[in-house]
Amino acid sequence: MALDDKRGGHEGLERSALSGADDALDKVQQASFQRIRQRLFSVAADYTATAAWSALDARQLERTQRHLDRALYLAGMAKDPVVELRVWNSYAMLAHQRGLHTQAVDAGCAAQATAITRRDPLFASLAHARTAIGHSNLGDRTAALRSLGYAQEALGKTSSDEPRPSWIAFYGGAELTAMTAIVQDRIGDPSRAEAASHRALSSIPKQFRRNRALATTRLALAQLHQRDTDQACATASTVFDLMKGYPLPGRMRTLLGDFHRDLITLAPDARVAQEWGDRFRSEWSRT
Repeated sequence: MALDDKRGGHEGLERSALSGADDALDKVQQASFQRIRQRLFSVAADYTATAAWSALDARQLERTQRHLDRALYLAGMAKDPVVELRVWNSYAMLAHQRGLHTQAVDAGCAAQATAITRRDPLFASLAHARTAIGHSNLGDRTAALRSLGYAQEALGKTSSDEPRPSWIAFYGGAELTAMTAIVQDRIGDPSRAEAASHRALSSIPKQFRRNRALATTRLALAQLHQRDTDQACATASTVFDLMKGYPLPGRMRTLLGDFHRDLITLAPDARVAQEWGDRFRSEWSRT
């Protein structure tokens, strides 16, 4: 998880996670008690979900699908609602990357229906926030804002004393604010999206370097959508500095590609746009 926070998804992390899953499943055959077998299935499910997340962040969508299908099966064998929620959260993101926004909403609703959301409001908050993004991609402003409200309400009931797995450490007030920025930009409120992005960046912990870089790209998009081209390009350029020393994960490369596409659409002749495009192509070939 620490490596993912810094670098993002890549094949080495994916292979390591699958190896951990294999080790856990090998031990299932040696376990005499059902309770121990279920715990081993849970470990294998969590490792497989980590491999799926790594593939998703690297935009290896077919591998992501295979890993998620396997992780959901293992989570069912383990009767582990936390891993089930984790998998549905990733299914929602996979559907978004494929442009299947109705499926993304359905996956978000499936995450909301897992048993852990009734016991721990932090997980409920994440599920509602993910559903809000799906609604925003469908252009359903009312449903998106309603889901954000549910996410904020649930987060307000969260206790920091609850023991939770390390993968959920990224989620809290800062990440919900970053997700709020995504929703607001997509429903046509870029000025509010910019304000939310600034708030998120002021509070996302520094160890979540990949998440900070993604939030910075979202900030640049919100600025661009307000036609503040110079500032947007300056903001987008800092992403390369944030990720210096590591290849850009596929999901981040795609988001920067979205910025570049919108930039040449909105300001094709601006000098700053041409200069940023040159750097974008240079960084793309380097990473």
